[in-house]
Amino acid sequence: MSTTAALLCVATQSVLAAQGVVQDVRVSAAPGETRLELSMDGALGHRIFTLSDPDRVVLDISDARLAAKLPPADPADPILVGLRSGVRDLGELRIVLDLKQPVRVKSFPLGPEEGAGHRLMLELIPKGQGPQKRGGAAPVPARGRSAPARPVVVAIDAGHGGKDPGAVGSRGTREKDVTLAIARRLAVLVEKEPGMRPVMIRDSDTFVHLRQRIERARKAKADLFISIHADAFSSPDARGSSVFTLSERGATSEAAKWLADRENSADLIGGVDLKTGDDVLANVLLNMSQNATLEHSGEAAGAVLRNLSRLGSTHKAQVQKAGFVVLKSPDIPSVLVETAFISNPAEEARLTSPAHQKRLAEAILAGIKAYFRKYPPPGPTEASASGGRTHVIQPGDTLSGISKQYQVSLSALRGANRLEGDHIQVGQVLNIPGGG
Repeated sequence: MSTTAALLCVATQSVLAAQGVVQDVRVSAAPGETRLELSMDGALGHRIFTLSDPDRVVLDISDARLAAKLPPADPADPILVGLRSGVRDLGELRIVLDLKQPVRVKSFPLGPEEGAGHRLMLELIPKGQGPQKRGGAAPVPARGRSAPARPVVVAIDAGHGGKDPGAVGSRGTREKDVTLAIARRLAVLVEKEPGMRPVMIRDSDTFVHLRQRIERARKAKADLFISIHADAFSSPDARGSSVFTLSERGATSEAAKWLADRENSADLIGGVDLKTGDDVLANVLLNMSQNATLEHSGEAAGAVLRNLSRLGSTHKAQVQKAGFVVLKSPDIPSVLVETAFISNPAEEARLTSPAHQKRLAEAILAGIKAYFRKYPPPGPTEASASGGRTHVIQPGDTLSGISKQYQVSLSALRGANRLEGDHIQVGQVLNIPGGG
């Protein structure tokens, strides 16, 4: 063996030795829930979040490897379809649980006791169902009943207002006036979309505290929060739109605040009473909610940025991250749009143009629609009932098979998704047209 090869071998062995090991994974079913138990060689950091369409639970374990085979799911299990795993950047182990229905997740790290080593317990409970008492019978679902369809709610936040004018352009244009004008145009467009309902955080020249903006969106049960602003810089040459989501540092500080406010945060994490003092459970559940929200915020922000880029140059080509207070709702995907630089004379003029305001609103709406097509809100919504169907490509799917499944023609399916041929990829989201 060459010296180089020997050094590589030693380095590889050192990395593997430093990694944590998931030694065993077990699945068991109990009345009203499915449990996952991971045996580990030490206490390992992890995060959990859920995804929909299709429903999944994602478990990321820091700097770890899997030393056992994942068990197959019981076909009779009402929750679990199967498990799969992979290794992400920096040696992070990801285990994905494919589900038959949406679930709430409870996570319990357990230390060594009675001969057992470190373990991580996950409990999957169908949404809308409370935890089952040991030995109790699972409730029988009512037949012929379904929750009434609800509108998809978009909270639209016009930045600044009242005593807070925001940035002011060289012509005297105030940011608070521009953002309200664009927000109103966006609300009109959202109102026209079947199954969507806009909620204006402010609809007049009034001052609203930043945290009140979050609370108003949560009170309206918003599915997405869009905050509209106009940027400013010391140089008049700065130009272009930007889109922001919450930074990880901002998310961490916000999690600490919500955990401290135990009286008001139980609804964030599935109704668990945080006053019981179970700090580990509270942290895990809040992180689970927040991680899913951050991921969805990124998807929505990316869709909005792509559509804004069609209007002209963007200030940054990628979604930016910052600690804006209005983005800190742990349970509502939130996006902040800097429409243009009001400090740039040319862009200031465009921001006061009704035609350009309308184009900005149309671009933001296009991003909102693209996001909801890919990630429709859980439960029946008026948008889905009105024909806004999607299909996520699974292994073995074909375009012809999907067309038969939804009883639409191949040409209509290709047209709705701008496909030139029949090539599709696993994980791709197809829009299903209403018929044809």
